[in-house]
Amino acid sequence: MAILDYVKRPADVRRLSRSQLPDFVREVRERLIDVVAKVGGHFGGSLGVAELTVALHYVFDTPRDRIVWDTGHQAYIHKILTGRNDRLHTIRRKDGLAPFLRRAESDFDVFGAGHAATSISAAVGMAIGRDHKGEDFDVVAVIGDGAIGCGLAYEALNNAGASERNLIVVLNDNDMSIAPNVGAMNKYLNGVITNPLYNRVRDQVKELMQRVPTTISDVMQSATGRFEESVKHLFVPGMLFEELGFRYFGPFDGHDIQMVVNTLQRVRRMRGPVLVHLVTQKGKGYEPAEEDPVKWHASSPWDKITGLSPKKPVGLPRYQKVFGRALTDLAAEDDRIVAITAAMPSGTSTDIFDKAFPHRHFDVGIAEAHGVTSAAGMATEGVRPVVAIYSTFLQRGFDSIVHDVALQDLPV
Repeated sequence: MAILDYVKRPADVRRLSRSQLPDFVREVRERLIDVVAKVGGHFGGSLGVAELTVALHYVFDTPRDRIVWDTGHQAYIHKILTGRNDRLHTIRRKDGLAPFLRRAESDFDVFGAGHAATSISAAVGMAIGRDHKGEDFDVVAVIGDGAIGCGLAYEALNNAGASERNLIVVLNDNDMSIAPNVGAMNKYLNGVITNPLYNRVRDQVKELMQRVPTTISDVMQSATGRFEESVKHLFVPGMLFEELGFRYFGPFDGHDIQMVVNTLQRVRRMRGPVLVHLVTQKGKGYEPAEEDPVKWHASSPWDKITGLSPKKPVGLPRYQKVFGRALTDLAAEDDRIVAITAAMPSGTSTDIFDKAFPHRHFDVGIAEAHGVTSAAGMATEGVRPVVAIYSTFLQRGFDSIVHDVALQDLPV
């Protein structure tokens, strides 16, 4: 009998032995592949966080402890583990499961999502609410390396670090865009500094220095601080987060389930804001998705064995393809034209433009407002920027459209 057959809720996950976890992760991956191959849906992101999802529900007392998933397209396995496995085939269908997180759907979906970079802000708010009510539970935000580049995420990190509230942020780095691959030295150093003994001694030393005479204490604290900072600058790649007020741990192999569980168990006992950096592979466990994570971010139904989708009859080209080709043709005639997109070059077909004019194509990442306002700045210099952003995401750039483009009558 498969482990998944008797795991219906996170409480059942927490009853598993540590030795069962690797097999259980394989089972939930296979379940995800089986279902999404038949019905389609977001795919690669969920495969990449299989270990993390299992570990979160294994370590934390959900839903009492709050797990906030950013965006939500990577939460299919979360749905499998939280009482919705038997309905997973209804996802994105009428009266079926929502494709993202929905508070009305489950108590385990503590915050709705669909747009990127909201998780840390929501988690900060939950931590404030918890402390205001005098309650005691953990709050964890899970955010990707793409979303954490969004301005909203940095606003939240800045506020969370200054507040010193108990909060855990898990950075799911599935593109290795922040740090290189994990190594033995990083694993060793982080194994030491996440150890409860290390942190207890560290706190006791600080307490001791507060008791000694001020002059001596100042000298000791200064020397200790300089030494610790020097070591971190040499060995820890997360100094940005440290400077924002977070304790940083990582990067760790996000596909080592035992390491992920150990790390979460240790940081759960820490005080103040903590960031755990996990390196994962988008599409992990399904070879076609590992080889082409962009294509397999989301997919229509396909043959699980061959990885091929049914052939569709040849029809009219998609609108965005026509747009991409037309823009490229216009740019060939007018060198003032540039293209701007916000992390969606293939979806908006500015990737066609990029192949012809790579130095005139600007992907600003998940930063719609910046994309629009930077286009306004380009326009003041005689450039003719064309901004291509999905309408649902352009909502975030509405103020920039009005304030920076329309009111100044700029050609964007």
